[in-house]
Amino acid sequence: MGLALEDIELLTRIGRDDHQAFTELYERYWDRLYASAYFHLKDAEAAEELVQDVFVNIWQKRGDLAVQSVQPYLAAMLRYAVFRHLDNNRRRREHHHASQRFVPHTQAPEAINEKLLLEMVGKLTDQLPEKCSLVFRASKLHDRALPDVAEEMGISLKTAEAHLTKALKSIRISLGRAFHLFF
Repeated sequence: MGLALEDIELLTRIGRDDHQAFTELYERYWDRLYASAYFHLKDAEAAEELVQDVFVNIWQKRGDLAVQSVQPYLAAMLRYAVFRHLDNNRRRREHHHASQRFVPHTQAPEAINEKLLLEMVGKLTDQLPEKCSLVFRASKLHDRALPDVAEEMGISLKTAEAHLTKALKSIRISLGRAFHLFF
């Protein structure tokens, strides 16, 4: 039987290791989060795993949570989990394709340089803070409009621009150092 408490009170109780409050929060939001994850992934197993990860994360961080509104917080956690999942799958596919390809010796130097540059940018992007990396990848590597990226991530356009600016600056600085070492 449910506790019939407000979401914030459930989080407060969860912060005090209340398993019943955690179960209530889980039952209250699991279906909605699963439906959202499935809508984006079209993969039942992956959607279930991501939702489970969100709730495991809530339990693990229960003592440190400072949440004003539970539903948007859970939605944002899931959204970032979906972004990470999609990005990890893309990287796995790219890695698999790269390992399956043989680069012939007749390949033009420009193509090799472009491939090296893309690899370097990919590695540098992995070193960025999570949100900067997500904004950069979506905007620059997946060629998505920044307003769409901001809306999907649930952040303002100004915040998305700030993340993109930070990412571009960091990558430019690192690439400058790398090219300096090569030449």
